[in-house]
Amino acid sequence: MADADDVRRLALALPEVQEIPSDGFDFRVGGHGFVWSYPERRPGQRRLIRTDVAVLYVGDEAEKQALVLGEPDLFFTTPAYDGSPLVMVWLERVEPERLAELVTDAWRMRAPDDVRALLDGRGD
Repeated sequence: MADADDVRRLALALPEVQEIPSDGFDFRVGGHGFVWSYPERRPGQRRLIRTDVAVLYVGDEAEKQALVLGEPDLFFTTPAYDGSPLVMVWLERVEPERLAELVTDAWRMRAPDDVRALLDGRGD
């Protein structure tokens, strides 16, 4: 199963990725976040950065719902993310190969066209 080190390795292997200093992990491409540690919020308490859960950009609400409803043991969401194309994944439950697909897909949706071309072998 996967962990925060796997997220870091996968994200940093992609072109033009910037790691933002945080208590967990936080990765951006072209100034846009695509995967980060889940900042769990509990009423009356400080937020807790969960490095056992990754927040991933998924593109749209339909894809988000398909993941959450299709694999509820792996993916979830919270009211704080209602209306946002973001889904959470339990890292200890996801296979590394699947995590690689999820991170890469999130990166592709957030990367500028010229940066995406670098991964596709069409860039300079």
